[in-house]
Formats: sequence, C-alpha cells, structure tokens
Amino acid sequence: MPTAEFSRTIIEDLYAEALVLADEAREVFDLRTREPAQSDRDESRIALSIEGLKTTTRIMHVLAWLLNQRAFLSGELSEQQLRNAGPLQADRGSDERQLAQLAPQTRALIRDTERLHARASRLDADRSTLGESAVSRIHGRLAQAFAAG
Repeated sequence: MPTAEFSRTIIEDLYAEALVLADEAREVFDLRTREPAQSDRDESRIALSIEGLKTTTRIMHVLAWLLNQRAFLSGELSEQQLRNAGPLQADRGSDERQLAQLAPQTRALIRDTERLHARASRLDADRSTLGESAVSRIHGRLAQAFAAG
C-alpha cells in the first residue's frame, strides 16, 4: 500500500473513532439530560464536570488535528498551511482522584479518549520528525552546493 494511502487509512480510522467517542462523551457528560441520583454527591458532580471538560477538549483537539490532516491528504491544504495549523495540542491528563469518583464506564470512556489522543500525538510527532529530517537534508545539500561553488 503506498504511503499516502496508508496515511489516509490511518487518519480516516482515527477520525471515525474520534467521532464515535465524541458522541459517547456528549451522552455521558451532558448534565442537562441527567437526573441527579440520590447518591450523587457534590464531589461526584464536580468530578464529572471537570473530567467531562478535559475529555471533550481532548476529543475536539484530536478532531481538529485530524480534520487538518484529512484536508492536507485531499489536497485542500498545502504542506505550509498544515504546518501553520500547528501540532496537536498537548493533552491534560485526567486526575486520578477525580476519576475514582466516576462510574467505571465513564472512566473507560475517558481512558479511550486518552489512548486516542496518544495515538494521534505519536502520528503528529512522527510526521514532524519526518518533515524535519527532510528539511535538514535539503539544508545539507544547499550547504554542500554553496561550499563547492
């Protein structure tokens, strides 16, 4: 499989996963649709709000990065425009104390979004490294050409 097609497949798979996780997060963290249970404590609701904000922000950063990658792969963005868009934003990990107050399925969703972000971050780092080494090679050739001349 050619590299561009391989990249496109990876980006599309991550994008589909991110959309599913975004939808699940919306359902889990939308406090407007949740009836507070008698057992809900203020600390639990605060933990849900804090981790919900971190989780949705994480997913939105990944989705924005993936949309830029898709636009680049389809020719809608140049390499320079993609670089100008910047790297994937760093993740603010979850707080273990807050997570301990959440339901197991909510914790699992949060962990899934952290793994998604980590995979996208590795891809972003790999692409940055590839781009830097290509630029370094060009700079080296230019330096050699001017030194020989």
